[in-house]
Amino acid sequence: MRTRTRTRTRTRTRDPQTLGGTGTLERILAARNIDRAAVTAVNDEPEPRSALEAMSAGMPPRYRHAEADHPKVLAWVHEVARQAVAPSVGARRQVATGPSLLLAGVVGAGKTHQAYGAVRALVQSGVGVRWRATAAADLYAQLRPRTGVDSEQQLAAVARCPLLILDDLGAAKASEWVEEITYRLINRRYNHMLPTLITSNLPISDLRGYLGDRVTSRLAQMTTRVEFDTVDRRRQRAA
Repeated sequence: MRTRTRTRTRTRTRDPQTLGGTGTLERILAARNIDRAAVTAVNDEPEPRSALEAMSAGMPPRYRHAEADHPKVLAWVHEVARQAVAPSVGARRQVATGPSLLLAGVVGAGKTHQAYGAVRALVQSGVGVRWRATAAADLYAQLRPRTGVDSEQQLAAVARCPLLILDDLGAAKASEWVEEITYRLINRRYNHMLPTLITSNLPISDLRGYLGDRVTSRLAQMTTRVEFDTVDRRRQRAA
């Protein structure tokens, strides 16, 4: 016994609605309670930003257009980019391991400008960069033990970041706690060969007294020291 399968065909009874000009569109939007300005704003959204524009947007405004021009800083950029690796086949190469720099000189010599410029140059070279920047004094303040804050987790996040700018090392008041935190940070980055840009106004002899032999010994081995002119450029520009 055969069973018949009936196929029921639905007949379209209404033609698709067309927009008959601006007036029709306005009526449809009004009927649906849609703000025309909101629609226009969505359509006028800017094109997606480049990697350099996105990265620069996260920088302090003073350094968003910083350019590195010191020969040793540019050599560092080249070497870190050369050691970048792709996490998977076809993926963009990422900063992984590499050398570090200790940018030393008087206040206002341009050390921080060069450090941010180096990060921008890395992005311009085409590699991916996961990075962080912090002044040493700000880092110590954030890691002070206090209720509701996991200082260990915060320290680990900074210590493991693929690229770190540690600004003004030696500017905070020295203490055993500061020496311990700095040692743990530098030792982690030393062992894992993570690129670090460190700026300081102190000569290496004063850093040893400030941070202790364990930290300065690692800094001496992991960094190339870059000396800057003994001129405060900020005061020059102000004059």
